[in-house]
Amino acid sequence: MPPAKKRTRSYDSAKTRAAVLAQFGNVRDGVAALTPEQLDAPTRLGEWTVRELAAHVTMALGAVARHLGEPEPARQELALVDWPMATVTAAARIDTDTRAIDTSDLPGLYERTAALYEERVAEAADGRLVGARLGAMTLADFLVTRALELVVHTDDLNAATGAGIPYDRQALAACVRLLADALATKAPGGAVEVRIPPYAVVQCVEGPRHTRGTPPNVVETDPLTWIRLATGRAEWAVEKEAAHVSASGERADLSAVLPVLS
Repeated sequence: MPPAKKRTRSYDSAKTRAAVLAQFGNVRDGVAALTPEQLDAPTRLGEWTVRELAAHVTMALGAVARHLGEPEPARQELALVDWPMATVTAAARIDTDTRAIDTSDLPGLYERTAALYEERVAEAADGRLVGARLGAMTLADFLVTRALELVVHTDDLNAATGAGIPYDRQALAACVRLLADALATKAPGGAVEVRIPPYAVVQCVEGPRHTRGTPPNVVETDPLTWIRLATGRAEWAVEKEAAHVSASGERADLSAVLPVLS
């Protein structure tokens, strides 16, 4: 049997570029308002403090400018939909690099990061390859991963501080869609329909494919709950018990295929 065809989705690159900068701005404003006590507080990300998490956000965006300053790779090595499941291979290096960031001047760090991003991205073509940590990707695809990282870590910051940092709608949409497509790639099939209104609907899990009428196996949840489930920040059983997830049908249990990013 031939391998399942990977789901591909197109993203409006101009909107993604703007969304990445907008969400970074939201985080910058939120971090600037934090007290020293809040910055030293723990997060749900292992031993990272809020200060280290805030520094990591600048690394996530700064990677764009850094890679654009390097020679262009000869060929693409990583498809966008494969990126979420590949991140686990870089966890240790990311932790080491994050802890090495000088956090003595977070406002200045954010300002410099945003300025360099705007300068180098402005003239770069969408199809330009960048040598990302997990494999060479097009700039357009890499920017979608930046939107995902910014949204996920905004949620981490809000969970740790209660800051209420807002989510840019386009960045949130890109994050939800990429994680949904990664699920459909990890568990290909058409037995279960996963709905994350208003941003995404995908089919996944092996079994009888539904073609018309009401699907027999349906999972539905809100965007932030989906992001937490897909990144291992929430547990399926807990969210289902809290009615943050509705799941109908004998196959509508995604606990075995989550998370898709860790």
